[in-house]
Amino acid sequence: MRMRWANAALVGSASAGHTYLKEAMRGERVVSGYGVYDKPSWEPIFNDQSRPVNGIRVGREKWLLTCSSGENTCQNAIDGTNTTAWKSEGFSDTQNITVDLRDHYAVGAVVVLPPIDLKSECGLITEHEIYLSNDAEHWGQPVAYGMWPTTNRQRVAAFEPTSARYMRLVARSNEEHSSWVGISELNVYANLYTIAQDPKLGAWGPTLDLPVVPAAGAQEATGQVMLWSSWDEDEFHSTPGGKTAMSRWDFRTNTVSKRVVTDTHHDMFCPGIAIDGTGNMVVTGGNDAAQTSLFNATSDLWEPAEAMNTERGYQAQTTLSDGRVFVIGGSWAGGSNIEKNGEVYDPSSKRWTPLPGAKVGPMLTDDMEGPWRADNHGWLFGWKNNTVFQAGRSVSMNWYTVEGEGDVHSAGIRLEDEDSMSGNAVMFDAVEGKILTFGGSPDYDKSPAHANAHVITLGDALGKPDVQPAGKDGQMHVDRVFHTSVVLPDGKVFIHGGQTFGIAFNEENVQFTPELYDPETNTFQQLQKNNMIRVYHSVSILVPDGRVLTGGGGLCGNCSANHYDAQIYTPPYLLTETGQERKRPTFRSSIPRKASPGGTIRFMTTNRVETASLVRISSASHTVNTDQRRVPLEVEDKFFDAPYPIAEVTLPKDPGVLIPGHWMFFVMDEFGTPSIAKTILITPKKHLDASQDKTDQVLRAHEQEHNYPHQELLF
Repeated sequence: MRMRWANAALVGSASAGHTYLKEAMRGERVVSGYGVYDKPSWEPIFNDQSRPVNGIRVGREKWLLTCSSGENTCQNAIDGTNTTAWKSEGFSDTQNITVDLRDHYAVGAVVVLPPIDLKSECGLITEHEIYLSNDAEHWGQPVAYGMWPTTNRQRVAAFEPTSARYMRLVARSNEEHSSWVGISELNVYANLYTIAQDPKLGAWGPTLDLPVVPAAGAQEATGQVMLWSSWDEDEFHSTPGGKTAMSRWDFRTNTVSKRVVTDTHHDMFCPGIAIDGTGNMVVTGGNDAAQTSLFNATSDLWEPAEAMNTERGYQAQTTLSDGRVFVIGGSWAGGSNIEKNGEVYDPSSKRWTPLPGAKVGPMLTDDMEGPWRADNHGWLFGWKNNTVFQAGRSVSMNWYTVEGEGDVHSAGIRLEDEDSMSGNAVMFDAVEGKILTFGGSPDYDKSPAHANAHVITLGDALGKPDVQPAGKDGQMHVDRVFHTSVVLPDGKVFIHGGQTFGIAFNEENVQFTPELYDPETNTFQQLQKNNMIRVYHSVSILVPDGRVLTGGGGLCGNCSANHYDAQIYTPPYLLTETGQERKRPTFRSSIPRKASPGGTIRFMTTNRVETASLVRISSASHTVNTDQRRVPLEVEDKFFDAPYPIAEVTLPKDPGVLIPGHWMFFVMDEFGTPSIAKTILITPKKHLDASQDKTDQVLRAHEQEHNYPHQELLF
């Protein structure tokens, strides 16, 4: 499937308005929403995946079905038994089945059961798209698309409730299909509501259906987003070890693909993740608790590195100012009676060095379950002179050093805060050393969340940081734990999901309304509500086009908390007041592939830009995203009255601010609308880059053509 996504105009709220749906929602209808004649022998069971939120199954007795082929078996998809099926006649590029629901509903999910007599993967619908329409002529963009698992089980596509009469499921061909596809039972779920849309609060959709339950994710240097689970697509228990089920989404082509990684013999469930100074992704521990795996996005290859000295799971790690990687904690795996002190990875040798002086003890929380929970998911930030600042989760803050045997120094406490396990911390302004911390709970599991929020400002390495309340009275709007967050190109922080009372693999007390922290006003703003649960084992990743991918939850095998999907959030800066997509600033010249701290980047754009920023590509697992940071950049106009304006930015000089590795370079116009990012590798040493030389030549020719004075390009 290859298409370009365009934001459709947003619509107002509507009600399903069907009496039996309302009766079912109140529990007054024994058959729970089924129509008079629609009493099937088989009905959807949500014992191994999440049920559509507040969804009621729509009665099928009046439906009209049309199929692209196999019309003689088309009605078998809604005949109420799983022993018959619609089967297409052959398989070209696509096959589809269209449903006339005979009335308008707030459609929120489609549930498909494959034919039960499959002897192999032949016949399964994997790559697919789902469309909705009010007139069967205008279908717009898909509300959900992607790839379902290649297993003969019920599959669900859930999305934001949308008023529609018609639903179309399109099955796309791929290498796993042979001669046909089929559906044993097809059901549609509706809600009693659609959610009123306000473009000033952003927009949700589409849904990405995935072949795995993503409990971890990372952005690749290519711009694609990698998502993974454990050794199986939805299971982490009883690992055989040695493999990881993965998926990948490409925002440029809107394609979802799958991959099983066995190259490094590593089950990468709940690991430590960081992007080192060479740009490689370094994944450590988890189910295979000492293993280290490296991913090179340029070659698209995984390779093993030396195992850690200490077995770890739920550890935190971050990249240092010289490009090495520091890791600490992780008592979920490898024994909780061992101090999981720090160690450091050197990408030049691919080896680990233990740091017995970098003690884990000062960062422990007072967890009611003891040491095996107390050292998990630390908030770590690489800083100047190869130091690491630990902002939490404990109420105590600390500085770690990595020279010799390592060391740890107290940095005080976060005012009147408490331990904040499974809360979040984001460096939203690395130039000023500003970190936002928010949410969490005093214990890892079965514990109430809080809304505490602080801004920590770092100064010199090992100094005492300044801590101030964030937001009104130092609080978010709501309590959150197991939530996720992303720093946006404009410096605001997007906060999503979570629970008011944290219980792993539980979907009660969910927060559906995200928030946005604005550092300029020191306020939290509530954003567009959505209808998808994102709690334990969920992730959020910034996409190079300025949108946010949020996904996952569950990964618990045969339980009802599994989410084989992700969803795209479009922030307000990409939308007009009527919900149309804003025109973006775009680059007219190439951008250097590499740059160094203190260097200058000159570029040409289609229209004048006001601001720019670098946002480091990052990774997420269990609310931890330690590489995530933003560097604001001042744009100096050179010739903005030209047909294509020329501007330049100067990079910070300190590699503790501009940590080596891959960064996304955004420019923003007067409305704050970001460009699609260009990726730059920041290296610790000064150099010249051939691509920037070529860019400079183009800009010089442009200057000469318009009689502009020449300006040297410096690095």
